Amino acid sequence: MDESQNRMLESHAYVLAVVTPKVYLRDSRPRGETVIQALGESYFTLLELAPARGKKLHSHERVILERDAKSKIDHVKRRISYDDLAPESSAELPLVVEIIVTKHEQKYVQFFNEAKPLTTRMHSLQLLPGIGSTLMWAILEERKKEPFKSFEDIADRTKLQDPKKVVITRIMKELQEEEKRYLFVRPPPRIEEATRR
Repeated sequence: MDESQNRMLESHAYVLAVVTPKVYLRDSRPRGETVIQALGESYFTLLELAPARGKKLHSHERVILERDAKSKIDHVKRRISYDDLAPESSAELPLVVEIIVTKHEQKYVQFFNEAKPLTTRMHSLQLLPGIGSTLMWAILEERKKEPFKSFEDIADRTKLQDPKKVVITRIMKELQEEEKRYLFVRPPPRIEEATRR
């Protein structure tokens, strides 16, 4: 595994909101600074970005984060948590998560095809909302016959009504740090540190 994979760096992000100083009320924040709150495309990392001088950005816009790229972003300021989000960013978050999941449908369908047991009593599929043991076994039996091709294929072949919505709901819970295990989202720093030890 190369270092960038190990560190889970984002190459692209989606803008949640452009936050102006008068809206962003944090005592430690220097006055007169506009920041971009964004969501990483690969690992759903919540980020605070500095816009490049003179560049206008809009909600849901996809931006490049890599250095030496012609980007509307000057640099990544820091990683933030769900609690750091401005109200307008929180409002846009579910829509941006849906954009990313829709764009990368195959990645999440692959999860259904390759998910493994976590313990002898718990399967990673059961971490998804609405999937109990009966539905988990149905998914496992169906994927043995033939790998799933799309969310629609999963819905047609199992009793899971809306696989995309299930994945989005799980991602939102992980972003809000309501889960102990992380399937799709880069874990918060305190959990990342604990797993490295």
